Amino acid sequence: MPELPEVQAHAERLSDEFSGRVLARFHPIKFTALRTAVPAPDEAYGRALLGVSRRGKYLLLEFEPVQFAVHLMQGGRLLVDRQQSQKPRGGQARFVFEGDGPALLLTEAGTERRAGVWCLPAATALSTPPLDVLGPEADLVTPAEMLELLAAKNQRIHGFLRDQRSIAGLGRRLANEICHRAQLSPFAMTGKLGPTGAAALVEAIRAAVDEGLAYERTRTDMSSSKDRPSAVHGRAGETCPVCRQVVRAVEYSGYTVNYCASCQTGGKILADNTTSKFLK
Repeated sequence: MPELPEVQAHAERLSDEFSGRVLARFHPIKFTALRTAVPAPDEAYGRALLGVSRRGKYLLLEFEPVQFAVHLMQGGRLLVDRQQSQKPRGGQARFVFEGDGPALLLTEAGTERRAGVWCLPAATALSTPPLDVLGPEADLVTPAEMLELLAAKNQRIHGFLRDQRSIAGLGRRLANEICHRAQLSPFAMTGKLGPTGAAALVEAIRAAVDEGLAYERTRTDMSSSKDRPSAVHGRAGETCPVCRQVVRAVEYSGYTVNYCASCQTGGKILADNTTSKFLK
């Protein structure tokens, strides 16, 4: 799933290319694509796109008096659509602009149909579902704020980093990378990290986000997961670039936790099951 760096860089690319374009029509190719009924998308017709920004993992297409929030989920992409074919592969919704320029096409691979578009009142968009439940932006949290967030609910740090209600913009890859950078076990409990752990976490988040964003800004399109920079994510069985020990994995039905035992758990191997106890 695209995370903060990928979504941010894509927002910048789209803003550069489409800002000032006047919306002619929003077409939900699949009826499941539009997740809201009020306000109506046609309130943006004839209005110029003010820019494309980001909140958490959502792309925000800013018009007046409405704003479109687009979530790509796992297999979605918001593509520059120059051909505008009637039946685009994987097409979910299309933003058509006045003039001869390209459209924007929301596509989604697979059959889950989880990607979607929300049309929100611009003045209150950030306090309207689905954006209202998001936590603070991950890369903007200070050590003091992080300490408060960690203390709010005692849970495993990997789950905390992935929970958009706790902190927004991170996902599975960055959770793995951040824990590795901070030299924290992915199953360390948030309530026990203290000020030192909170500071290490903030530093690791900013470094991981900056690395990902620098890479994404070299591209003309959004990267796939396998192309994104990583030390441990998706590298089980390979060598940790820090200590040269093997990268390990804990497998779950929907995701994989990657970590280096030498760097993060004092050499202890995490049990590969949902209880996640240490094995000796």
